[in-house]
Amino acid sequence: MRQAHKSPPLPFPVARALRKLGQDLRDARRRRRIPVAILAERASISRMTLHKIEKGDAGVYIGNYAAVLFSLGLVDRLSDLADATHDAVGRELEEERLPERIRLSAPRKQTKRNPGK
Repeated sequence: MRQAHKSPPLPFPVARALRKLGQDLRDARRRRRIPVAILAERASISRMTLHKIEKGDAGVYIGNYAAVLFSLGLVDRLSDLADATHDAVGRELEEERLPERIRLSAPRKQTKRNPGK
């Protein structure tokens, strides 16, 4: 018998965000009046996988979520998820590590080559 691999439980905010994403995808599909079977076909996934996505299932590959976003015309938002312009903490940490002064380095000495030897 094959044992199911159990992953550790997700942090509550992550699970909540996935559920919200699933609900938002379901609502976007409904606003467009696209049946489950049609969207699943357009995204090249099964209806069961689409159902799991709309429930916010963490076990579904992110590529399947991306395919659904693409099929709904929303994939451009995916590339902005971890964009540096939205990463205030990362930018603050980076600014803390900036040098106070920047010095010019000494000019490099050029070595002469002997072209005849």
